[in-house]
Amino acid sequence: MTSKLKIAGWVAIGALAGGMTTLQFQATARSATPQLPLEELQQLAAVFGMIKTDYVEPVDEKKLISDAIGGMVAGLDPHSQYFDKTTFKEFREGTSGKFVGVGIEIGMEDGLVKIVSPIEGSPAFRAGLKSGDLITKIDDTFVKGLTMDQAVKRMRGEPNTKVVLTIFRKSENRSFPVTIIREEIRVQSVRAKMVEPGYAYVRITQFQDRTVEDFVTKVSKLYADEPQVKGLVLDLRNDPGGLLDGAVAISAAFLPKDVVVVTTDGQLAESKQKFLARPEDYSRRSGSDVLARLPAALKNVPVVVLVNEGSASASEIVSGALQDHKRAVIMGAQTFGKGSVQTVRQLTADTALKITTARYYTPNGRSIQAKGIVPDVMIDESAEGNLYSALRMREADLEKHISSGQGPESKDAAREKAREEAIKRLEEKEKAAKDKDDKPKPLPEFGSPEDFQLQQALNQLKGLPVLASKTMTERKDEKAEAKDSKDEKAKDDKPKADGK
Repeated sequence: MTSKLKIAGWVAIGALAGGMTTLQFQATARSATPQLPLEELQQLAAVFGMIKTDYVEPVDEKKLISDAIGGMVAGLDPHSQYFDKTTFKEFREGTSGKFVGVGIEIGMEDGLVKIVSPIEGSPAFRAGLKSGDLITKIDDTFVKGLTMDQAVKRMRGEPNTKVVLTIFRKSENRSFPVTIIREEIRVQSVRAKMVEPGYAYVRITQFQDRTVEDFVTKVSKLYADEPQVKGLVLDLRNDPGGLLDGAVAISAAFLPKDVVVVTTDGQLAESKQKFLARPEDYSRRSGSDVLARLPAALKNVPVVVLVNEGSASASEIVSGALQDHKRAVIMGAQTFGKGSVQTVRQLTADTALKITTARYYTPNGRSIQAKGIVPDVMIDESAEGNLYSALRMREADLEKHISSGQGPESKDAAREKAREEAIKRLEEKEKAAKDKDDKPKPLPEFGSPEDFQLQQALNQLKGLPVLASKTMTERKDEKAEAKDSKDEKAKDDKPKADGK
């Protein structure tokens, strides 16, 4: 895939990486030890011994064991994972919404790190970095050739340490160095604003520790500034998921008390649970009902939820709950389909196991696993159609994904064909753009006036015509697929007219 096609992938980041994070924290202690397969364990010990004695150079014993555990877990499904010291620290930072760094939200453009937005109050914000700035060097390392993860790791570090970023500002056509002192950054996972008089826009980028608290604070402020809210757009596009109780709480903010939000089912008794729209189920860790501060009007305001292929896990729980209870109109594209619960079991002070323990189901009993949520209204991502939609991965595209548990799955030939055609079209566009020295037009920022899907959501709330998609491909529900097949068979078996 060419460099610009890789950039296209970053436009919709969120499918796999973040789709892993719906979880519940559990202790490691188990009541019963399963019977161990002695012959296979002896074989593992024999391989370990051979590597120690016969390999071309000495190997680290701890690394061998760590790699063996990692391989065993990775063979289960795309979301189970063994955390060593480094990855466990990164995982905790991801769910807490806190990390030590410079404080910028980033993307990639032409192989460089692009600043999407400096986080308000962060060192980067105070240093005057702006949206659209490009980072060309991090200390003495050129960014060109680094992956986004590699660039992020170089910008993060210990508190009160220094990093020098070389910035290229296109609007001023100049490069300059900026020295920044790293500090603890608290990520803002909720953004809220009035996009038009009477119409609110709330975007949740991930379900983290403080997401519900931030949601309550920002929505309450919207209502304080403008009490007569006529409609609200909840934007969950590219929201990769996060904490399960956060999803239950955000759903409960819009739903009547005590209705079912989500159910889970797995082998363990503790995996068979039902979560309702009540404080006992969404305040298990905090202990207090943070939703009590929300304005009562939120329960009845008309809502549109925007989703796409990058909406996964916790964001699918919210979408499914609001759809089943007919509390909101779901618009956009079919979601990622990550309908499984991961439990984190700490092994040592610095290591842990994240393992899939259950599937989750919408209030009406629909499994989201490998299916996703199909919107009530399919909307293209731009006025020109879907530029990158078919390129994005979904759960059903991942190797070793677990099944929905509700009937057989078949390969989605239409989506595979659409992906091949999209890649071909983008490659042709890129070639034409090179010949004309022109760059492909990126998708506008979510929530901006140029956001096509947001404009259609507002039209829906206002009762105006909506430009629904006529071409977007989706996976059919198995029941609908079976019905179509049955109808076709009945049609074929029906006696044909003789032409008279």
